[in-house]
This record gives sequence, C-alpha cells and structure tokens, in this order.
Amino acid sequence: MGRLLIVVDALKDWRPYYPSENLISVDDYLFGGWRDAPAGTRVINLCRRYKYLSTGYYCSLLAEARRHRVLPSVRTINDLSRKSLYSLNLEGLGNEDLQKPLDKVCGPREQHHTLLVYFGRTERPELAELGRQLFEVFTAPILRVDFRRQEQWRIHAVSTQGFHKLVGQEEDCFAEALDTFSRRIWRRARARRPARYDLAILQNPGEALPPSNTKALKHFIRVGRELGVEVELIEKRHYAQLAEYDALFIRETTAISDHTYRFATRAESEGLVVMDDPQSILRCTNKVYLADLLQTHKLPTPRGRILHRGRPADLAHLEAELGLPLVLKIPDGSFSRGVIKVHSREELPGAAAELFQRSELILAQEYVYTEFDWRIGVLNRRPIFACRYFMSKGHWQIVQHGPDGAFSEGAGEAMAVHEAPPAVVKTAVKAAGLIGDGLYGVDLKQTPKGVYLIEVNDNPNLDAGVEDGYLGDELYRVVLGEFMRRVDLCRGRSR
Repeated sequence: MGRLLIVVDALKDWRPYYPSENLISVDDYLFGGWRDAPAGTRVINLCRRYKYLSTGYYCSLLAEARRHRVLPSVRTINDLSRKSLYSLNLEGLGNEDLQKPLDKVCGPREQHHTLLVYFGRTERPELAELGRQLFEVFTAPILRVDFRRQEQWRIHAVSTQGFHKLVGQEEDCFAEALDTFSRRIWRRARARRPARYDLAILQNPGEALPPSNTKALKHFIRVGRELGVEVELIEKRHYAQLAEYDALFIRETTAISDHTYRFATRAESEGLVVMDDPQSILRCTNKVYLADLLQTHKLPTPRGRILHRGRPADLAHLEAELGLPLVLKIPDGSFSRGVIKVHSREELPGAAAELFQRSELILAQEYVYTEFDWRIGVLNRRPIFACRYFMSKGHWQIVQHGPDGAFSEGAGEAMAVHEAPPAVVKTAVKAAGLIGDGLYGVDLKQTPKGVYLIEVNDNPNLDAGVEDGYLGDELYRVVLGEFMRRVDLCRGRSR
C-alpha cells in the first residue's frame, strides 16, 4: 500500500500538534508533485470545509480520480450535505443504540447533547460504541452529531467538524485518535504486503445458519494463501476499513435492511470487487420480484399469485387457482423462514394475516412435493457445483425451525455438474443470468411433469462437507480465481 498523506488548508493550522512528515498543504496536493503519488496512497482530508466545489471537496474528488484512498470520500461529503440524504443512512441505527448511552451521560432534564466523533472515537467511554457506529455510516475524520430529546433521543443533525476549531481536550482526543487510526493503517499494510490480492470476507461468528461454516472459511484462507490471495475475515464493526481491500465476499445472510447491504454498497462505491453486489441482493432477497421476473421470462415455476394486504377477497380464489395444500411466503425470508404451508381453506386467512403483518405483499404458490431440491451453484453465468438437499426428517422443508431458535436440517449431497440432469442445469443457468454475473444458488424441483424453478439465492451456501463434497479445494479455487480475474480487470481499467 502507498504512504499516508494528511492534507490541510494551511500548514499553520497544524501548530497545536506535533510535526508530521505526512503533513502537506492542499495546494501541494492539488497542484504539486503529490498529484502523481501512486495508486493506493492514503489521504486524510482535513480541509476546513467540504462544501460542494470548495477546495476541500476538490481534494476528495481528485483523490478518487487519482486512485488514492481518501477520507472522507466524496460520497460521504455528499451524503452529509442534506438531511434528506443522510437520514436514510441512519435508519440502520437502532433506537436502543441511542437511548441507553445518552441517558448515561445526560441528566434527566437535558434536552440537547452534542457529540464529537474523531475517527470513530469519542471522549466519553459510555458513547464509544455509538461513536464507532456513526463512523461506520459516515467515515469522516471528525463528525459533529447533535441530539435532541423529545420523549426519546433523536439525531437532529450530523455534520463534519473542522479540526482547526477544536480546543483543549478536544485537540488531545483528536490527536490520539488520528495517531491510532494512522498507525493501524501501517500495521495492516505490512502484514499483507506479500499478497497480490486482498480479499475481505464479511461473516458473523454468532450466526446460527451462515452461508459458509467455519471450516469452509478456513479453507478459503488456506487456498487463498496458495493462490496469492490474502483472505481476512471481517465483521460488522470493520465497516470503516473496507477501502483497505481489493474485494469483498459476503458470507453472512444478506438483507436490504441491515449492514450487509450497506457493506455491499460501500464496497462497490469504493471500487472493490464485491459478491454479492447490491443489485443482486436487491433482486434475490425479494421473492415477489423473483416470481414476477421468472414468469415474465417464461421460465417454469410453480403456479403462483402475488397477494396484497388490501385485497382480502383474493384469498377466496386461491384454492381453485393453486389447489391445496399451498405455500405462502414473505418476500425476504431465508433458510425456510417466513414460509407457511397451508393445508386447508380454514387455515388460509390466519396464515395470510400472520405474514401480512410483515409485508404489504406476499407470494402464494402451489405446493410441489419432491424428496429433495436441486441446488445449482452458478458463478459468472457458469455452473460450478450441483447439490441435492433432502428435506428435514419428518418435515416438508430442508430446514425445520423450532422454538427458541432451534433448527434441524436435511442432508446435502454434492455431485459433478455433468451428473445433474441437463434440464435442471440449463434452467438454473438461465435463471441466474437474469439476475447478473455474480455467485448464485438456484433452487429447483424435478418432477414427472418437468423442472420447476423455486428461487435464485444470492450468497448461496458454500459449506465444507456439503457443497464442496465433490470438488473439494477446487471449489474454493474457482471462487477465489473469479475474484482474482475481476480484480485484474479493475486494475487494467484504472491504468
């Protein structure tokens, strides 16, 4: 990785702090020899203002044009320019994330509180986690966050703060945070220097049903080392460090409403190769969209109908249209969650009402029985593995969810792609191609009447002992090889 540059409007702004060989003026950065600093150079933009078309704005804008990794990014600057924009980014910050920490530091009569966040750090330890989360959303050197209490605490405004306005203890906290942040960058750079590629795998060690088990993640790390790919496992808290990598591989169950989608969007905006990309997540995590897409392209699917909460009369026609039993699904369910099998017309209103509490639209489909489901893994429009998933014992789904988070799974059996029925493979590849060129798991049922497409999944399971049952290490080589190919293409375009 390149060196670190700290860019300021004028060198005199730095007088309260120790001299630094990394310090340069914005004039030198924009017009001097630093404009030719190599790609990957780290730039911390500490200009006084980031207003649109200001010098600070151009510092970040031209840093990105020069393939330097700048903080804050132009996207962060733009997001913070209007409350209507940054309010959307704050939706992932839960109510509990605000109330308890602020109640600890504010008196019962206090109605306003201002928090300064320095590279994710705060002066008050009670607000450390809140500061870290805010820095993950808005990766800027110094954030000024204004809170107001109206029965409960709310974020009233978020803006950047110029370091030249800091005084006393604020200066000390800023200097310490900058020192910690910059040293962390250097340590990580030395550790990964021998590798040609840096791949981050986003995972959640506490997830009950992750897309890749612990053993598979270890295989990715080991095989990656053989290929010259430094694979590093990251978690939700590492959002601010995404720009350090060449690529992101999401191995955590994705959802539009949580951090996985933010990671994918941020990685794409930073120019990383990312699987799955935001568009694939958007398309695959909504079963209503998928059903309509597959029907529009006349691919074979079980008979189905989209239901709206405001049209209860449509329920009366389902038995005649789809027969019984039938299946109701919420759009964004995963791992057999949010799916109800309805056996009789009496059960239908209650089952629909339960799912309508979670979504305005739900999907009704005819029930198609098979002993197992096919899963074809497709990467860049090519099949890479075939697997049969058997139903959980005594249950009609592959995963049976019980109370208190308990679950049981049916067995999985991998085989060579050429051993799977050609019609299954051909249909899977065609369906995946409608989503994109990423990594997908296409679920299908094979019956005497033909092949039926069930759904296309983003971030499909790649588990040691299941999906790699036939290919072994070759499965990990294929996936990592595709990341390498895409990174090389990005590097070629940026030369």
